[in-house]
Amino acid sequence: MSTYEAELVVARRDLAADGVLALTLRHPLGDALPGWAPGAHVDVVLGPGLERQYSLCGDPADRREWRVAVLREPEGRGGSAHVHGQLEVGDKVRVRGPRNHFALLPSPRYLFVAGGIGITPILPMLAAAEAAGADWTLLYGGRTRESMAFKEELAAYGEKVRLVPQDECGLLDLAAVLGTPRPDTLVYCCGPGPLLDAVEERCARWPSGALHVERFQPKAPDVQDPGGEGEFEVVLERSGRTLTVPADATVLDTVRAAGVEVLFSCTEGTCGTCETDVLDGTPDHRDSVLTDEEREAGETMLICVSRCLGKRLVLDL
Repeated sequence: MSTYEAELVVARRDLAADGVLALTLRHPLGDALPGWAPGAHVDVVLGPGLERQYSLCGDPADRREWRVAVLREPEGRGGSAHVHGQLEVGDKVRVRGPRNHFALLPSPRYLFVAGGIGITPILPMLAAAEAAGADWTLLYGGRTRESMAFKEELAAYGEKVRLVPQDECGLLDLAAVLGTPRPDTLVYCCGPGPLLDAVEERCARWPSGALHVERFQPKAPDVQDPGGEGEFEVVLERSGRTLTVPADATVLDTVRAAGVEVLFSCTEGTCGTCETDVLDGTPDHRDSVLTDEEREAGETMLICVSRCLGKRLVLDL
């Protein structure tokens, strides 16, 4: 799978909220950047061992620049500390993408739910829904009002946006907004794991396909069959090789150890970079990206975490 990759320059640094830094990235020669749609993210290589995924939260129609927003996480793995503490205007970063596993589907009505930095992929969705003339509302929660990013931009939408700072209002009242399924309504949610888990629970009675979520951290895998823990064969159709995936290694580990190049990034099943076509066999899906329908179809899998329900997989590698 080919993808855009380039060194981009940090053109602007803006404080989007307390602890949230918005970066505007441009090509150093002014070249146009690839087009993208709401829900897309990019991989940003900040340094050795510091590769992170950030949602694009600017204007998809503006091909001159990309905007991402980064939450400072003192207990994180170093990516946010690097962005906040070291990355300056004029510095260059290697960027790959964009990719989109959280695409906004057409609908007459939307309910958007965001928690904290989860507002980033939702922000361009609001503009798209508004432009399409859809009926929509946003429920946006954060620790404090000062920590909630892009409040000024959201203010333009008036009463369609409801800000819920936890220190002022408590937790989001999901029962009130999700307790009764609504016809012809799609729900889009992004934020911390507990919020997504709660939204998924509330939407269990909604029509299949109504809920769309994006996770920043991997969900606990749903191990379909203890047999998936054992070793299995993977046939690389394009490479003409058959490899054995041990019980203590992933498909990605095994393929890379054999010298086969494959794109990957998070290694946690959340970014979708390593999504690979399945030509034969049944995957044991353990990612946090694919929808239930995509898992049932079994046409692709994320080889960084998913395994095999059986003894053999044939992949388009």
